[in-house]
Amino acid sequence: MPLLFGRRTNAASSIQKTESNTVKTRRKLLLGTVAICVVIAAAVMARARTEAHRLITNPAATRKLPRITPAQFQLPFDEVLITNVDGLRLAGWYVPSRNRAAILAQHGLKMTREEMLPAAAALYRHGYGVLLCSVRAHDRSDGEQITFGVREVRDLEAWYHYLVTRPDVDPGRIGALGNSMGGSLVIQFAAGNTNIKAVAADSPFSSLDDTVATSVTHYTGLPAFPFARLMLFWAKLETGCDLSQVNAKVWIRQLSPRPILLMQGGADTTVSSQSGARLFAAAG
Repeated sequence: MPLLFGRRTNAASSIQKTESNTVKTRRKLLLGTVAICVVIAAAVMARARTEAHRLITNPAATRKLPRITPAQFQLPFDEVLITNVDGLRLAGWYVPSRNRAAILAQHGLKMTREEMLPAAAALYRHGYGVLLCSVRAHDRSDGEQITFGVREVRDLEAWYHYLVTRPDVDPGRIGALGNSMGGSLVIQFAAGNTNIKAVAADSPFSSLDDTVATSVTHYTGLPAFPFARLMLFWAKLETGCDLSQVNAKVWIRQLSPRPILLMQGGADTTVSSQSGARLFAAAG
């Protein structure tokens, strides 16, 4: 009996040891999995922060600059340098008006006023003056941080005040034209300035939220999930701006009954291809 009892005790002990080892193995696996997840999450957050910083900054040392001037399009022009309310200097070109009407022409994200030269040439042939604007952190203008319109609208306000001082311009005959981010920006500006009599927007984003997935993939090559929302989070922290304010669907409602022309390509990889339709529906 003692021998039999001892065997039973040894068997029970063996089972307990096995169960204990299994628990320890599972615990190690769980801790290892958690550690791997933490490392991956930290890497994703760090990459999102890096890409957000890269997207919202445009250092003067590396940004695009105009390679040509209106002269290459046989256009008369003035080099213009103004200062906005934030004390930043902004660079532009002004092509004089021959019919007393003028257009503010606004480039897109990380582009230059050169982008608007073909449109300026066409407008000038029809008599219009054209102010080819640049905003902060672009072209040869001051600043390095981009807020997608939250602060840039002040730059367009400064350009507008310059334009109405031109002796060749009738202040009652001013319109605005913009491409991509510039398209959203001119919609935003016209919503707050009823003296802008007409707007043309080429591929404007309907809101930053609407296009962030498309734009993040275009500019970074990263998948929209989880990077789009994370990049917005880091961009808000860095800029101090609520970028959800960037919503042209709200602004465009305020333009009526002024005319607006919306242009949107169905295969656009930079801005959500649905942006134009959303803006058209919101415009009423």
